[in-house]
Amino acid sequence: MCDAAARAPKSNIEDLSILDVAATPTTLQVLKNDIIMVGLNISRSFAERFRNFHDPSPSANDFKIRYAFTDTEYYGAYMTDIIKNVEMVNSAELLKHLRAFPSLVRSSVEAFREELRDLGSQRPTILAFGSAAHDLIAENISRHEYSSLVQLIHYSHRIGKEKYRETVLAQLSSHTAQVTGERQQP
Repeated sequence: MCDAAARAPKSNIEDLSILDVAATPTTLQVLKNDIIMVGLNISRSFAERFRNFHDPSPSANDFKIRYAFTDTEYYGAYMTDIIKNVEMVNSAELLKHLRAFPSLVRSSVEAFREELRDLGSQRPTILAFGSAAHDLIAENISRHEYSSLVQLIHYSHRIGKEKYRETVLAQLSSHTAQVTGERQQP
């Protein structure tokens, strides 16, 4: 495993300098626009751009994402949320809110599509953290807009980082096997 995984699990998770292309020009060599990791929404707002998924809070579990994807083909994926500008921790309450205000889903989906256009991403593989994010994408994004949609266990799930990585890699492997099997059928 590379240095990132060998370090303490949460080491430098809050360091956003890696996203500063001027300071770290090699970042662009790692970034991928054909793999998009998608959460449901922000659980709390941050003053700094790109702080989402880099939460320095001791109770945050964002570090599991880095741990799970280090040394895989998915490392360097673009990360975002499907629902924009709605800060809620409880996903059940958020889904209830979205049913009451369907325009939020429409505007968020359009913002998501705009992100993909800005990235130059055409038919990416979308990795959705949790069933709520997966279902919203499946219901609102045309199957022709992505090559694959994979539901992954959410990183906030109360399991250790090793078990989280093992589970995520198994989910990805299972999805790949399923897609390959579908392609081989006449």
